[in-house]
Amino acid sequence: MHPEFDLSPAAHALADIVAAIDDAQLDAPTPADIPVRALIEHVDGLAEAFRAAATKEASGASAAPEFGSGESLPGDWRTSVPARLSALARAWQESAAWEGDTEAGGVAMPAPVTARVALDELVIHAWDLARATGQDLKVNDADLAVLLEFLQDTPAEGTPGLFGPVVPMGPAAPAVHRVLGFTGRDPFWIPSARSTCTAPRHSADPARPV
Repeated sequence: MHPEFDLSPAAHALADIVAAIDDAQLDAPTPADIPVRALIEHVDGLAEAFRAAATKEASGASAAPEFGSGESLPGDWRTSVPARLSALARAWQESAAWEGDTEAGGVAMPAPVTARVALDELVIHAWDLARATGQDLKVNDADLAVLLEFLQDTPAEGTPGLFGPVVPMGPAAPAVHRVLGFTGRDPFWIPSARSTCTAPRHSADPARPV
């Protein structure tokens, strides 16, 4: 089976966002309701989880993700996290990655579905971090098309353990806004609208892949 899409643009966009974050921004709030440092730590973990899902080495051995405080963020995160994101993208360029079932976060799924969950994580968390740190993000149109098809049947209450309640967006809204809305994000979120980061928008429910 040939790869259905390329995760490289989304992975590299997220890597660029991470590498440009200043130390002074690590405690800033994010749309995910956790601090920047905790979200970078989460990205570090999901990058490795989805790389291992592509190679199938995670099958039968993955675990549900936990959201930490960011205290375990490696000191070289500006280089190590982008390196892991690049490794994730390379792994999904192999035809074998798209065959059969695989596993991430303790959940077994058909490999093409896992790839879509990975793409969603990359795009949404790139937006989270860009929004929280005042950076610009341009999402690949092809990625948005994949995600809109993937997310279009999301129920209004969201998907427990995966997405929060849908933020309604009209059909004329930009594609990126509709994708964000399906994942429980307010496209117009600004840092001043959140004063504290006490709990993640995504739960650590075992049903949530990463």
